[in-house]
Amino acid sequence: MRSSKRRLSEGFFAAARGFTVALAFGAFALSVSVPAEAAPSGAPIRVGGTMALTGPLAATGFVHKLAGEIFVEQINKGAGMLGRPVEWVLLDDQSRPDLTRTLYDRFATGVDLVIGPYATGSILSAMAVAERQGKLLIHNTMGIPKLAKYDMQFPLYQFGYNAEQTFPTKLFEGLAASGAPIKTIAIVTSKFPSVHFLSVGAREVAKQRGLNELLYLEFEFGNRDFGAIAARVRDANPDFLWMGGIGLESNMLLDAMKKLNFTPKNHFHLYPAPAPLALAPEGQGALSMTLFEPHPPFSKNPGATEFMKLYRERAEKAKLPYPDADMQAALGYAQWQVLHAAVTATKSLNDKVLATWLRANRVNTVLGPMRFNGQGNYGDDLSAVKQVQNGKWVTVWPRQSAAPGVKLMMP
Repeated sequence: MRSSKRRLSEGFFAAARGFTVALAFGAFALSVSVPAEAAPSGAPIRVGGTMALTGPLAATGFVHKLAGEIFVEQINKGAGMLGRPVEWVLLDDQSRPDLTRTLYDRFATGVDLVIGPYATGSILSAMAVAERQGKLLIHNTMGIPKLAKYDMQFPLYQFGYNAEQTFPTKLFEGLAASGAPIKTIAIVTSKFPSVHFLSVGAREVAKQRGLNELLYLEFEFGNRDFGAIAARVRDANPDFLWMGGIGLESNMLLDAMKKLNFTPKNHFHLYPAPAPLALAPEGQGALSMTLFEPHPPFSKNPGATEFMKLYRERAEKAKLPYPDADMQAALGYAQWQVLHAAVTATKSLNDKVLATWLRANRVNTVLGPMRFNGQGNYGDDLSAVKQVQNGKWVTVWPRQSAAPGVKLMMP
């Protein structure tokens, strides 16, 4: 009989497989009712982009796709954008940055705007093409802020320009406030660029805070055999495990440790596939980073309540095992909110006009108000720490971002 982890991962990849398509997409910053007579008309505004719909990042890429389908229905049932319908020309980059670059080159003609893909490597590839073509690029999951040097790129992943220091510090402060007796740490990390970047930062912050590093291991992105790594973690037996993984890598490591009858005392996972980790029994107590979860105070952000409802409906229809709107879905939604806000405010599709407006204005999103006038077009650090509690992700730190009545729980 297949394990629950195997069933979950196969379910996600089956759902994502074969979605190399061109779809009508759109978004708006606020939920509004639009009279039927204001329906969009004329030639569509075409927005080109790619998504990891197959390959190792497809589980999360499919979440972004679902969020996008909500946008198209909302925007095109309303007034569209500039009174015109919106079409997203969506191509499958197969989780490959090299293919992403080739596909964005195709958008030199035939589209009005471009929008960023999922994952740092692909975003950097798209950014290089956007810079060469002089195109605005709004993106949502760029994990290495200092590599985003193009002045017309705008990041939705607002976790601070110096995230390699600020987020690990926030995490360890939360652990200290919980009273967890953490004195030793093991760091296991993928060489996937953004994952490795933050993991190295966490390593330095841990040393600065006096934690004793018992183990530091790196593995290749795409690795599927975690038996030897699990044995090394078991032998080290740290108070705290930092797992610098992406997608289903966290599930594979926890499953490998389970086979060794070993359970980490406390564990953090950087960019997991949210549903498989939350629903796996060994995921209980897992920590991760977030910018949005489907509960207060995030549900009070503009459009969040309706977004959460519509996403759940769409996810249940797609038979996803975890239908709640999480950070990844919210990032995809907010990406389009920002694009729509800029186009609506300027009444323009000119890339330079849109970029100038974004640098000078805040945009209300489901993630909260965003500004883009800081270093690298970053604004406020909106990151928080979340934890799996009873099969659901809930935000636990800092206190002002925690779900009502919820606190960080340690063994």
